[in-house]
Amino acid sequence: MRRFVLVCLCLLSLGSLCAQKSYKEVVGRAMDCVLKDSLAEAETLFREALKMDPSSARNALLFSNLGTVQKRMGKTDEAIESYTMALNITPYATAILLNRAALYLDKNLIDKAYLDYCNVIDLLPENEEARLFRAYIYMQRREYKEARIDYNIILSKDLKNKTARIGLAMLDQKEGKYTAARDGLNLLIEEYPTDVSLFKMRANLETELQYPDAALLDLEEAARLDSQDAEVFLMIGDVKLGQEKKKEALAAYEKAIELGIPRIELMEKIKQCK
Repeated sequence: MRRFVLVCLCLLSLGSLCAQKSYKEVVGRAMDCVLKDSLAEAETLFREALKMDPSSARNALLFSNLGTVQKRMGKTDEAIESYTMALNITPYATAILLNRAALYLDKNLIDKAYLDYCNVIDLLPENEEARLFRAYIYMQRREYKEARIDYNIILSKDLKNKTARIGLAMLDQKEGKYTAARDGLNLLIEEYPTDVSLFKMRANLETELQYPDAALLDLEEAARLDSQDAEVFLMIGDVKLGQEKKKEALAAYEKAIELGIPRIELMEKIKQCK
């Protein structure tokens, strides 16, 4: 009887070792597929490994890897589900929270993204990514005071942080602090003289301040830096139309259409140029 029990225990132990080896092999094959960019095969193998040992604590990492593979494949809903399964096992994994939050933003699920970013900040108060995206969400909600707090916390640790400085300039403009907004953009353009987006931002501010000539100078520089930016020519058209320079406005709109903006979107503006 004792021998029988010992044999059974040995067989169970051997079976466990074989299962563990097989689990590791499948995970290893899945990771090799990820490295080779064989994403569909990697997804299948991760799912297979999860079924082999569904109660393993290691599955948090597998679910996270599966979510990342699905994200790369454009399977956003499935990726969110996989990250959620991973967080059910390890709810304080900030990297997984950040990944899920980014997907929530992609799907315009702002409130869900906000909660994930808040959870990251509760765990890691100085996390830059979470602060930046939470500030962005605050701006979408027009909660400007809260957005400014997040941007300032980032700048207190990284005075040169470009994204936070742009965010503050946008906040200043939205709150009517035009001098501060323009000063901030002027400094940024001095440091990043080839950044087309900064010239467009300053042109937008100058247009709002009714300085069309200054706006056109910035837009012309933006067009020089990137002659394929359709938005630049759309903005030029808008400024020219506001100046009643209809022929020049029409030419700018036609250029914007040539660069990819659907004509139907500009039909009303084109009619005003006639």
